[in-house]
Amino acid sequence: MDFLAGNSRASWQPVMTADTTTSSYWLNWRVLLCSIWILMSTVFASFLIWKYEGFRNSQHENRESRNDNAGALYEDEVWKPCLKEIHPAWLLAFRVFAFFVLLVLLIINAIVDGGSIFYFYTQWTFTLITIYFGLGSLLSMYGCYQYHNKVGGESVDNAGLDAEQGMVPVHGENFNLSNTAKTSHSHDRQHVRKAAGIWAYVFQIIFQMNAGAVVLTDCVFWFIIVPFLTIKDYNLNFLIINMHTINAVFLFGDAVLNRLRFPWFRIAYFFLWTIVFVVFQWIVHAIVSLWWPYPFLDLSSPFSPLWYSSVALMHIPCYGVFALIMKLKHFLLTKWFPESHYV
Repeated sequence: MDFLAGNSRASWQPVMTADTTTSSYWLNWRVLLCSIWILMSTVFASFLIWKYEGFRNSQHENRESRNDNAGALYEDEVWKPCLKEIHPAWLLAFRVFAFFVLLVLLIINAIVDGGSIFYFYTQWTFTLITIYFGLGSLLSMYGCYQYHNKVGGESVDNAGLDAEQGMVPVHGENFNLSNTAKTSHSHDRQHVRKAAGIWAYVFQIIFQMNAGAVVLTDCVFWFIIVPFLTIKDYNLNFLIINMHTINAVFLFGDAVLNRLRFPWFRIAYFFLWTIVFVVFQWIVHAIVSLWWPYPFLDLSSPFSPLWYSSVALMHIPCYGVFALIMKLKHFLLTKWFPESHYV
C-alpha cells in the first residue's frame, strides 16, 4: 500500500480529482452517507467494548467468574508458549528477533521515503506490529524472570519440605504433610493464575488489532492494488515486498507460539484503528488540498459511500480469517499434544 518506495515514484502518481479544502467538497450527500457509515461503525465498536471488555466489572467479580468472562486474561498468558515443553525463552527470542527486523525495515523505509510514509495505512499497521513485538519482548523478559524464580523457588521449597519431613513425629506426619501439600498447591495455583495487569491487556488488544489490520493491508495490496499498479508498469522492489509480507509472517509465527486468547468482540479495536486513520485523512485533506493515499477514500466519487461501506464490511472476514487460524491451532494442539497443550 506504499506507493512511494524505491524507484516506483515515477511509475505511478495519484491523481488530484478535486480541491479538498473547499466547502462544496464536504457539504454533500456523499460525505453525509460516509459519515453515517463511520458513525455506525464507531457506535458498534464502542458497544462491543462496553459490553464485553469487562473492565467495568473487574472490581466486583471473583476468581471463578473471571475465567468465564470473554475478556479475561491472566498474567502468564502473555509470555508463556502454548505448549508446556516449550521454554518461555524461545518465545522471547522470537519476539526480540521480530522486533529488531521490523524496526530496521521501518527505519530504512523512513530514510528512503521520509516521514511521508506515515501518510499510509501500511506504515500505521507496520508501526503497530513493531510496537507489539517491542512490548511483547519486554513482557517475555519479565515472564522469563518470573519463570526462573518460580522454578528455583520450587526447588528450594521442596528441599526444605523434605528436611522438615524428617523431623515430623510419626503420629502427626500424614496430617502435616496433607496440610502442607494443600497450602503449597494453593500458593502455586494463585501464582500461576495471577490476573493480568494493564500492559498485558494492552498487549493482547494490540495483537488482535494487528490480526485484522495485517490481513486487511496485505490482502488489499496483493489482490487489489498490485494488479492495478502492474498495468501501470509499477515496479515492486525488495522493500515494498517485505513491508507487505514479513509483517504477516512474524504475526502468524507469534500466533502459533503464544498462549493468547482471541475473543471475537475485540474486532471493535480493529474497527476503531481504521476509523482513526480515516478521520485523520479527512482532517488532513480538509486543511490541505492533496491526493488521497488510496483511491477508494476519495469523497468526490459518486461511489464513495459504496466503497466506504465495502471496506467496513471487509473487516469482518479479515478478522475472521485470523480467528479461524487461532481456533484451528488450538484444535490441532489439543489433538496432537493433549497432555502438553495449555487450555
